[in-house]
Amino acid sequence: MVFGSLSIAFDATVLRPRPWTVHQARWAAELIRAAPPGPVLELCAGAGQIGLLAVAGSDRHLVQVDADPAACRFAGVNAARSGRSRRGRVEVRRAGVDDALRPGERFALILADPPWVPSDAVGRFPDDPVHAIDGGPDGLDVMRRCLTVIGRHLAPGGSAVVQLGTPRQALTVGADSGPLRLQALRSYRPRGVLALLGGRDG
Repeated sequence: MVFGSLSIAFDATVLRPRPWTVHQARWAAELIRAAPPGPVLELCAGAGQIGLLAVAGSDRHLVQVDADPAACRFAGVNAARSGRSRRGRVEVRRAGVDDALRPGERFALILADPPWVPSDAVGRFPDDPVHAIDGGPDGLDVMRRCLTVIGRHLAPGGSAVVQLGTPRQALTVGADSGPLRLQALRSYRPRGVLALLGGRDG
């Protein structure tokens, strides 16, 4: 499928790329231009399309993390299609959110695309792999783990753009974000929302 300027490969074993999430990639691309030096991180990357489009106009190194082997395979394929893997600018790590990064790694910009559908609502999306959309009782189980990683690995002056399902979820994340601050919220309801997080001293 076409995702922004990219041709993205995927199949039914991974979450089908949502066209609306082009907005997450474009917001990230805007932020990258003024971000401090350093690489970009994408958590719960799936087939990799959001991170790849975000860095398409820059020379930033991109690290993509997903626990699912099929997602990582497609992320690698799509990085190769984009030409970035040939230039050594994309690294795909098959790992959980909690153990993918080394203690000293810092990122100028972090994307997080976690499952955010509450467990009792996953039946509304029969075509989607359950593991790719089930976010626990309130849809925020994986997002809370992402927040911990963002808090530890965001470079000073950096920012994070995270994807959620509802404004209420975003406000909950803002209240639970520890050293981070909810800086902006963009709604694309009923499809989803995007939240911008940054350091409270930034």
